[in-house]
Amino acid sequence: MKIKFVLLLILVLIGLSYTTAVKETNSNRKIKIEWTEHLEEDFSFKEKWSYQEFIYKNRHGQLSCDGSCPVEIDRMKDESGKIYQDSLHAFYAIIDTTHVFHSLRSKNKMYEYSGTDYIDFQKIKGGIIRGKSANNVSTNSSLIIEIQNDSCAVWVDFNSIRDLGQHNFPLENGAIKIDRNLFEQGILKAVFNFNFENTLEPNKNLFWNGQIYSSIKTE
Repeated sequence: MKIKFVLLLILVLIGLSYTTAVKETNSNRKIKIEWTEHLEEDFSFKEKWSYQEFIYKNRHGQLSCDGSCPVEIDRMKDESGKIYQDSLHAFYAIIDTTHVFHSLRSKNKMYEYSGTDYIDFQKIKGGIIRGKSANNVSTNSSLIIEIQNDSCAVWVDFNSIRDLGQHNFPLENGAIKIDRNLFEQGILKAVFNFNFENTLEPNKNLFWNGQIYSSIKTE
């Protein structure tokens, strides 16, 4: 009886170890980067820009903020939303109206995704260059790309604002092509096509493909 129990325990431990190993392998699955000297595709989207989220032009022709904004700006506007003339300087010292150039053009099938035009890349420890696409009030799925040497790890972080919880969708398969000359100058110019494992609803396909043109920040 004791021998059977020990054998059963060993089998359970082996099964748990295998499951953990599979999960770790999936979450860290890498693909080989295809380097090229010049990408011929249309990257004109990088010339487009938008204001920061919540920044808009009001009916008085002024740049204003609506939504998640500092509370101190409320007293700088009248009932119609017009910014008082003598408060303009202080208002724009608080509110960032910088033109933010687009760095991502893509299409996908993801949960709680209404679109994003931005992805930021930064050099982190271990020689890794890490990129994450920007979220907003209605986009809660982020594309994560980690580049190290000639390989690339990719996954999607989904943090639901509803009742779906937080999920990591590992890469199933895909490809990425990067312009080597610009990469060496600190600019990531790439085209990609990724398919992801849907750990939430296995029968539904998830994909993300498109183009990137983004500077690489250093710490």
